[in-house]
Amino acid sequence: MTTVILLRHGRSTANVSGVLAGRSPGVGLDDTGRAQAEKLVERLAQLPIAAAVRSPLQRCDETLGPLLAARDLTAVVEDDLAEVDYGDWTGKTLGELGKEDLWKVVQAHPSAAVFPGGEGLAAVQHRSVAAIRRHAARIAEEHGPKAIWVACSHGDVIKSVIADALGLHLDSFQRITVDPSSISVISYTPTRPFVVRVNDTGGDLASLVPKPDPEPGSEAAEGAADRSADDSADAVVGGSTGVN
Repeated sequence: MTTVILLRHGRSTANVSGVLAGRSPGVGLDDTGRAQAEKLVERLAQLPIAAAVRSPLQRCDETLGPLLAARDLTAVVEDDLAEVDYGDWTGKTLGELGKEDLWKVVQAHPSAAVFPGGEGLAAVQHRSVAAIRRHAARIAEEHGPKAIWVACSHGDVIKSVIADALGLHLDSFQRITVDPSSISVISYTPTRPFVVRVNDTGGDLASLVPKPDPEPGSEAAEGAADRSADDSADAVVGGSTGVN
Protein backbone atom coordinates (compact mmCIF):
# COMPACT_ATOMS: atom_id res chain seq x y z
CA MET A 1 0.00 0.00 0.00
CA THR A 2 2.69 2.49 -1.17
CA THR A 3 6.11 3.51 0.10
CA VAL A 4 6.53 6.80 1.94
CA ILE A 5 9.75 8.77 2.17
CA LEU A 6 9.58 10.58 5.49
CA LEU A 7 11.66 13.69 4.95
CA ARG A 8 12.65 15.90 7.83
CA HIS A 9 12.94 19.54 6.84
CA GLY A 10 16.41 20.95 6.23
CA ARG A 11 18.38 22.74 8.91
CA SER A 12 16.48 25.76 10.16
CA THR A 13 17.53 28.99 11.83
CA ALA A 14 16.09 27.61 15.09
CA ASN A 15 18.09 24.37 14.84
CA VAL A 16 21.35 26.29 15.17
CA SER A 17 20.13 28.75 17.81
CA GLY A 18 19.25 26.14 20.42
CA VAL A 19 15.66 27.41 20.63
CA LEU A 20 12.59 25.17 20.58
CA ALA A 21 10.78 26.79 17.65
CA GLY A 22 7.71 24.56 17.67
CA ARG A 23 5.01 26.17 15.58
CA SER A 24 6.43 29.71 15.76
CA PRO A 25 5.86 31.56 12.47
CA GLY A 26 8.73 32.84 10.37
CA VAL A 27 11.18 30.00 11.07
CA GLY A 28 12.79 29.15 7.75
CA LEU A 29 15.86 27.31 6.52
CA ASP A 30 19.36 28.67 7.04
CA ASP A 31 22.00 28.58 4.29
CA THR A 32 22.85 24.96 5.06
CA GLY A 33 19.19 24.00 5.02
CA ARG A 34 18.63 25.66 1.66
CA ALA A 35 21.62 23.78 0.24
CA GLN A 36 20.19 20.53 1.63
CA ALA A 37 16.86 21.27 -0.08
CA GLU A 38 18.59 21.81 -3.42
CA LYS A 39 20.54 18.56 -3.07
CA LEU A 40 17.30 16.61 -2.61
CA VAL A 41 16.46 17.18 -6.27
CA GLU A 42 19.47 15.17 -7.44
CA ARG A 43 19.30 12.69 -4.60
CA LEU A 44 15.73 11.65 -5.39
CA ALA A 45 16.09 12.02 -9.16
CA GLN A 46 15.98 8.28 -9.88
CA LEU A 47 12.77 7.72 -7.89
CA PRO A 48 9.31 8.02 -9.48
CA ILE A 49 7.76 10.34 -6.90
CA ALA A 50 3.98 10.17 -7.35
CA ALA A 51 2.89 12.69 -4.72
CA ALA A 52 4.00 14.91 -1.88
CA VAL A 53 2.48 15.87 1.46
CA ARG A 54 3.90 18.37 3.94
CA SER A 55 3.50 20.07 7.27
CA PRO A 56 2.04 23.58 6.97
CA LEU A 57 5.14 25.20 8.50
CA GLN A 58 7.51 27.38 6.48
CA ARG A 59 10.60 25.22 6.90
CA CYS A 60 8.85 22.23 5.32
CA ASP A 61 7.53 24.36 2.47
CA GLU A 62 11.06 25.63 1.77
CA THR A 63 12.56 22.13 1.98
CA LEU A 64 10.18 20.67 -0.60
CA GLY A 65 10.21 23.73 -2.87
CA PRO A 66 13.10 22.77 -5.20
CA LEU A 67 11.94 19.15 -5.50
CA LEU A 68 8.36 20.13 -6.32
CA ALA A 69 9.53 22.63 -8.92
CA ALA A 70 11.75 20.01 -10.58
CA ARG A 71 8.93 17.45 -10.67
CA ASP A 72 6.09 19.88 -11.43
CA LEU A 73 4.27 18.61 -8.34
CA THR A 74 2.15 20.37 -5.75
CA ALA A 75 2.25 19.23 -2.13
CA VAL A 76 -0.88 18.55 -0.11
CA VAL A 77 -0.66 20.53 3.13
CA GLU A 78 -1.51 18.28 6.06
CA ASP A 79 -2.10 19.88 9.46
CA ASP A 80 -1.74 16.52 11.21
CA LEU A 81 1.93 16.40 10.14
CA ALA A 82 2.67 19.77 11.77
CA GLU A 83 5.32 20.18 14.43
CA VAL A 84 4.47 19.28 18.02
CA ASP A 85 2.51 22.00 19.79
CA TYR A 86 4.99 22.63 22.59
CA GLY A 87 2.73 25.20 24.22
CA ASP A 88 4.50 27.26 26.88
CA TRP A 89 7.83 25.64 25.95
CA THR A 90 7.75 27.29 22.52
CA GLY A 91 10.51 29.84 22.02
CA LYS A 92 12.54 28.80 25.07
CA THR A 93 16.12 27.59 24.89
CA LEU A 94 16.92 23.92 25.28
CA GLY A 95 19.23 24.90 28.14
CA GLU A 96 16.28 26.37 30.04
CA LEU A 97 14.01 23.45 29.30
CA GLY A 98 16.58 20.88 30.38
CA LYS A 99 16.09 22.09 33.95
CA GLU A 100 12.34 21.42 33.91
CA ASP A 101 10.99 18.30 35.63
CA LEU A 102 8.98 17.54 32.49
CA TRP A 103 12.23 17.24 30.52
CA LYS A 104 12.99 13.95 32.28
CA VAL A 105 9.51 12.66 31.47
CA VAL A 106 9.95 13.58 27.80
CA GLN A 107 13.22 11.63 27.74
CA ALA A 108 12.25 8.53 29.71
CA HIS A 109 8.44 8.28 29.56
CA PRO A 110 7.33 10.35 26.53
CA SER A 111 3.95 8.64 26.27
CA ALA A 112 3.01 10.45 29.50
CA ALA A 113 4.44 13.82 28.46
CA VAL A 114 1.98 16.65 27.88
CA PHE A 115 3.45 20.07 27.21
CA PRO A 116 1.94 22.87 29.33
CA GLY A 117 -0.49 24.76 27.16
CA GLY A 118 0.24 22.37 24.28
CA GLU A 119 -0.30 18.74 23.32
CA GLY A 120 0.94 15.37 24.49
CA LEU A 121 3.38 13.22 22.55
CA ALA A 122 0.90 10.33 22.53
CA ALA A 123 -1.57 12.61 20.73
CA VAL A 124 1.17 13.60 18.28
CA GLN A 125 1.78 9.96 17.38
CA HIS A 126 -1.92 9.27 17.01
CA ARG A 127 -2.53 12.16 14.60
CA SER A 128 0.65 11.70 12.57
CA VAL A 129 0.32 7.93 12.07
CA ALA A 130 -3.33 8.36 11.11
CA ALA A 131 -2.35 11.03 8.58
CA ILE A 132 0.38 8.91 6.99
CA ARG A 133 -1.90 5.90 6.68
CA ARG A 134 -4.72 8.05 5.31
CA HIS A 135 -2.53 9.52 2.59
CA ALA A 136 -0.96 6.11 1.88
CA ALA A 137 -4.42 4.70 1.15
CA ARG A 138 -5.36 7.71 -1.01
CA ILE A 139 -2.15 7.60 -3.03
CA ALA A 140 -2.41 3.83 -3.51
CA GLU A 141 -5.90 4.32 -4.94
CA GLU A 142 -4.73 7.15 -7.23
CA HIS A 143 -1.32 5.82 -8.31
CA GLY A 144 -1.26 2.11 -7.47
CA PRO A 145 0.22 0.05 -4.62
CA LYS A 146 3.82 0.53 -5.78
CA ALA A 147 3.64 4.32 -5.63
CA ILE A 148 6.43 6.22 -3.86
CA TRP A 149 5.57 9.50 -2.18
CA VAL A 150 7.22 12.07 0.07
CA ALA A 151 5.95 13.39 3.41
CA CYS A 152 7.94 16.34 4.78
CA SER A 153 7.56 16.87 8.51
CA HIS A 154 9.48 17.34 11.77
CA GLY A 155 11.83 15.31 13.94
CA ASP A 156 9.54 14.19 16.77
CA VAL A 157 6.64 13.62 14.38
CA ILE A 158 8.72 11.38 12.11
CA LYS A 159 10.22 9.51 15.06
CA SER A 160 6.73 8.72 16.34
CA VAL A 161 5.69 7.34 12.92
CA ILE A 162 8.82 5.19 12.71
CA ALA A 163 8.24 3.86 16.24
CA ASP A 164 4.71 2.83 15.26
CA ALA A 165 5.96 1.09 12.11
CA LEU A 166 8.59 -0.77 14.12
CA GLY A 167 5.99 -1.89 16.65
CA LEU A 168 7.78 0.02 19.40
CA HIS A 169 6.07 1.59 22.36
CA LEU A 170 6.23 5.38 22.18
CA ASP A 171 8.46 5.32 25.27
CA SER A 172 11.21 3.93 23.02
CA PHE A 173 10.96 6.62 20.35
CA GLN A 174 13.79 8.70 21.82
CA ARG A 175 16.14 5.89 20.73
CA ILE A 176 15.49 6.90 17.11
CA THR A 177 17.56 9.66 15.48
CA VAL A 178 16.15 11.78 12.65
CA ASP A 179 18.54 14.49 11.46
CA PRO A 180 17.64 17.57 9.39
CA SER A 181 17.14 16.68 5.71
CA SER A 182 17.35 12.95 6.48
CA ILE A 183 14.98 10.45 4.92
CA SER A 184 13.36 7.45 6.55
CA VAL A 185 11.44 5.03 4.37
CA ILE A 186 8.44 2.89 5.25
CA SER A 187 6.58 0.53 2.91
CA TYR A 188 2.99 -0.08 3.97
CA THR A 189 1.40 -3.41 3.03
CA PRO A 190 -2.02 -4.93 3.80
CA THR A 191 -0.62 -6.80 6.81
CA ARG A 192 2.17 -4.66 8.23
CA PRO A 193 4.61 -1.83 7.53
CA PHE A 194 8.25 -2.50 6.66
CA VAL A 195 10.89 0.01 7.76
CA VAL A 196 13.37 0.24 4.88
CA ARG A 197 15.58 3.18 5.89
CA VAL A 198 16.04 5.32 9.00
CA ASN A 199 17.89 8.66 9.20
CA ASP A 200 19.53 8.20 5.80
CA THR A 201 21.46 11.34 4.90
CA GLY A 202 23.22 10.30 1.71
CA GLY A 203 22.89 6.65 0.79
CA ASP A 204 22.14 5.25 -2.67
CA LEU A 205 18.37 5.07 -3.17
CA ALA A 206 18.35 2.86 -6.28
CA SER A 207 16.95 -0.09 -4.34
CA LEU A 208 13.74 1.87 -3.69
CA VAL A 209 12.79 1.99 -7.37
CA PRO A 210 9.79 -0.33 -7.82
CA LYS A 211 10.45 -3.41 -9.92
CA PRO A 212 8.10 -3.96 -12.91
CA ASP A 213 5.43 -6.63 -12.69
CA PRO A 214 6.48 -9.93 -14.33
CA GLU A 215 5.31 -10.65 -17.87
CA PRO A 216 1.96 -12.49 -17.96
CA GLY A 217 2.47 -16.22 -18.41
CA SER A 218 6.06 -16.14 -17.21
CA GLU A 219 7.31 -18.42 -14.44
CA ALA A 220 7.68 -15.40 -12.15
CA ALA A 221 4.09 -14.35 -12.83
CA GLU A 222 2.80 -17.85 -12.11
CA GLY A 223 4.73 -17.93 -8.86
CA ALA A 224 3.31 -14.59 -7.83
CA ALA A 225 -0.22 -15.74 -8.68
CA ASP A 226 0.16 -18.70 -6.33
CA ARG A 227 0.69 -16.38 -3.40
CA SER A 228 -2.10 -14.61 -1.57
CA ALA A 229 -2.18 -10.87 -0.94
CA ASP A 230 -1.09 -11.48 2.63
CA ASP A 231 1.76 -13.74 1.52
CA SER A 232 3.15 -10.94 -0.65
CA ALA A 233 3.78 -8.98 2.53
CA ASP A 234 5.71 -11.77 4.24
CA ALA A 235 9.16 -10.97 5.61
CA VAL A 236 12.02 -12.83 3.94
CA VAL A 237 13.20 -15.80 5.99
CA GLY A 238 16.98 -15.72 6.30
CA GLY A 239 17.26 -12.04 5.39
CA SER A 240 16.73 -9.96 2.29
CA THR A 241 18.87 -10.28 -0.83
CA GLY A 242 18.65 -6.52 -1.32
CA VAL A 243 16.56 -6.97 -4.48
CA ASN A 244 12.93 -5.80 -4.49
